[in-house]
Amino acid sequence: MTVSVNLNGAEQRRPSRFGRMLEDRLPYLIVAPAILILLLVGLFPLIYSLIVSFQRITMTENDTSFVGFLNYAELFRDARLWASLGHTAIITAIALPLELLIGFLMAQLFIDRMPGRQLFVALLVLPTVISPIVAGATWRLMFDVRFGPIGQILSFFAGEQVRILWTVNPAFVYPAIIICEVWQWSPFMFLLLLAALSNVDQSQLEAAEIDGASYLRVLRAIVLPAIAPVIAVACLIRGLDLVRIFDVIWALTEGGPGSMTETISLYTYVQGFSQFETSYTAAISFLVIALLTLITTLVLKRMELAR
Repeated sequence: MTVSVNLNGAEQRRPSRFGRMLEDRLPYLIVAPAILILLLVGLFPLIYSLIVSFQRITMTENDTSFVGFLNYAELFRDARLWASLGHTAIITAIALPLELLIGFLMAQLFIDRMPGRQLFVALLVLPTVISPIVAGATWRLMFDVRFGPIGQILSFFAGEQVRILWTVNPAFVYPAIIICEVWQWSPFMFLLLLAALSNVDQSQLEAAEIDGASYLRVLRAIVLPAIAPVIAVACLIRGLDLVRIFDVIWALTEGGPGSMTETISLYTYVQGFSQFETSYTAAISFLVIALLTLITTLVLKRMELAR
């Protein structure tokens, strides 16, 4: 360490090269253990699954030799796999717009100050903090044909006994799943959109009101462009959640009747933990990862172009 003398005669110590290097790299050294743990927890299983997908490991066979793209070729011949992707797409295509619309309407309702606003917002958010498996089990009880309150309410308004097998009848299983999903996750959209609407420039809204612009004109020209980035992020988050939906459907229908509501997550679970097709399950997982990566990349590029 070098020593210098200032004008007042006091000694000042300059850090050595090692000291300066240590000071520059100290932030990286602090976060290095956390990054290492994340890599071990996330990257190692990913690499191991990729290796397993090129092997032939099943419940009765433990062939760790390289079999090439045999498992991936099997994906394109698996009709049940593509059916499960179709079921996932149906649920996503219906539930996501409904959640967005209901969340936006709720946000519009609570954007103005009102008595008890904070209490109502806190109550509306409660479904989001419930575990999805608990929410699915609760709605299964509510849909019960004998003791469920939904059947009793419908019977009251119909004036006669209404017996709907919500989780068994093919005509009602998808509405049951959509109702449960929309009930639980519309408050999530509501919170994000409420925060976005609160940050809209009020001066523009006041100027539009003075000019006599209609509500729809203000919505289309000012509000929606201002909250578009938040809408895109919210749809991306919920879209990815819906693609990997598992808990609610497992609690409500377990993929039934038959495999009518079997999503890609349920099918992967069945292949991995019921059929014990370990290598094939790993190949399915990487197919899903590839599809999600592609969708996310396209959405992010679209957001960048819109910006």
